[in-house]
Amino acid sequence: MKLKRLISNLVTIIMFFILILILFAVISSKVSGGEPSIFGYQIKTVLSGSMEPGIKTGSIIVVKPGGDMKRFKKGDIITYKTGDDVIVTHRVTKVLKDGNEVSYQTKGDNNKTVDMTPVPSNMVVAEYTGLTIPYLGYLADYTKTKMGSALLLILPGILLVLYSGISIWKTLSQLEKKISKSSDGDNIEKPI
Repeated sequence: MKLKRLISNLVTIIMFFILILILFAVISSKVSGGEPSIFGYQIKTVLSGSMEPGIKTGSIIVVKPGGDMKRFKKGDIITYKTGDDVIVTHRVTKVLKDGNEVSYQTKGDNNKTVDMTPVPSNMVVAEYTGLTIPYLGYLADYTKTKMGSALLLILPGILLVLYSGISIWKTLSQLEKKISKSSDGDNIEKPI
């Protein structure tokens, strides 16, 4: 019984913190007009299969922006902007140095050839951390719509209210059982 109560309390606390993190990420991204960011890490949605099988289409990945963008070496996975501001995450196949200028030859793991244009270090926006959550990107893209944003804010609240209601109902049921057990002994009539 105590284990169930402990697990129930733990689930409630975890759901509360997840709700707070989601609200923080959504509000901060809406206010800044940028990508969701939590503790300095950004969440990106993968829209193509160029990095499969390691990073599947529709996944979300966590990247770390900032730092010296000339630090990457062969094998690192970087996130960069193309000339038309498209965000791409590919693996560095070669580091190209020309004096103080550094650029990277990149390739998607699932592509047969390297990318045509080397990526200048000033176009690199982040480093891939290795954290991927498959298929959650489809949900993330949906949350960028008006209906999706509303659901993202409302659904966790509804789930918490439902969970609270169930917890209250179970507690009241247990109290009624205890009361009925204790009152059953008091209401017995004794013959004279």
